[in-house]
Amino acid sequence: MRPAPAAPAALPARRRLPLALALLTATTTVLAGVTVTANAAVPPPPSGWSLVWSDDFTGAAGTLPSASNWIIDTGTSYPGGPPNWGTGEIQTYTNSTANVSHDGGGNLRITPLRDGSGRWTSARIETVRSNFKPPSGGVLAIEGRIQMPNVTGAQAAGYWPAFWALGSPYRGNYQNWPGIGEFDVMENVNGINSVWGVLHCGVAPGGPCDEFNGIGASRACPGSTCQSAFHTYRFEWDASVSPQQLRWYVDGQLYHTVNQSRVGEPYWSQMTSHAGYFLLLNVAMGGAFPNGVAGSATPTAATVPGRPMLVDYVAVYSRGGGGTPPPTTPPPGGTRDAYATIQAESFNAQNGVIVEACAEGGQNIGALRTGDWVRFDDVEFGATPPRDFLARVASGAGAGVSGLVEVRVDSPTSPPIGSFAIANTGGWQSWRSVPGNVAGVTGRHTVYLTFSSGQPNDFVNVNWFTFRR
Repeated sequence: MRPAPAAPAALPARRRLPLALALLTATTTVLAGVTVTANAAVPPPPSGWSLVWSDDFTGAAGTLPSASNWIIDTGTSYPGGPPNWGTGEIQTYTNSTANVSHDGGGNLRITPLRDGSGRWTSARIETVRSNFKPPSGGVLAIEGRIQMPNVTGAQAAGYWPAFWALGSPYRGNYQNWPGIGEFDVMENVNGINSVWGVLHCGVAPGGPCDEFNGIGASRACPGSTCQSAFHTYRFEWDASVSPQQLRWYVDGQLYHTVNQSRVGEPYWSQMTSHAGYFLLLNVAMGGAFPNGVAGSATPTAATVPGRPMLVDYVAVYSRGGGGTPPPTTPPPGGTRDAYATIQAESFNAQNGVIVEACAEGGQNIGALRTGDWVRFDDVEFGATPPRDFLARVASGAGAGVSGLVEVRVDSPTSPPIGSFAIANTGGWQSWRSVPGNVAGVTGRHTVYLTFSSGQPNDFVNVNWFTFRR
């Protein structure tokens, strides 16, 4: 066994294999089992901020969360991933509305249950979208208004509610943690009146984030306890300053900061240069963190089932950045072959476009909505016209949101020579190749990709495109 950490700020990883932890010294308050269900709408962004994505959980009582927004994890691991979700937790996650459902009052309930044989079930959900990151030179904020399970003392042994984010390359790999990064916006165990905020990164064991502990800090919830009332938990990734900063807040009060220089290279780039992050909400039972705090295995015979975590809303905001990307280098020879792969980020000009890391490697263009365009100069079609074009696209657009990817020549307002429609593909980095017919065009032209939709929302990302004879 390694030496025990000396302070509560040293925390176990959300993805770690079971390791013993030292006892944390904490004072708990026994609360009445009264559930506070106050609901608030997603706050409008303050001046200078934009709302990127949100869920207000306003569904009818007894319904599952939106399938357009959330994936419901089931079982005891990802396929091929570490057992017990890599943390030693003992419950089985289900998609039963007994474990996860809207309450009809504007909240999502995640409720751990124990059956007559002592087996625990609970729920864990993660966003379909997996590209949450700050705009270049800007700030990203991840926020949730949450009431932790209203249970304390011996009855709370083993409860492990959390609101967190994982780097998108974890999907389908499950062996690349902690290098891809993890931001624990809110963690709590055993009904203690405390919120923990943690960064996981680098390599394990050890590394710049002291894995399997992570770089963490904790504090009591302001005013009412974490268990008896809703509190707002917020994480900010600030790419507008140098070195960049990661910050954790509860009810607007800053309690933890990690600077880029503390992580260092290559680890900072490993966790920030990929496509972005997806968000998770879950209530685990037992595992390394609650066991380490309790000093023994949890849950116990005294643990009371059926106390839900209530989530009023989850929202992602951004501020600043998103300006014109740096100029791209013209292709060799000054011309582009229409029948070769044209990387979308190699545009010569753009309107309303961001460039971001792509899960398939390299970069893609994103945040594309109606009125946006990219321009590609000196595209050579030759004497024989193409029969169609093919684009590699992805979309995490919400239900009912779709649009057209269009090809125009010589002007962004000329009639399109071809197009195809696109809606949600399963996520902003869930890529598919989609063809579209084109009218005859020969010779050398300026080519525009334009984007048109009946809604104002972002509806597509583009990795590359090509024309085919």
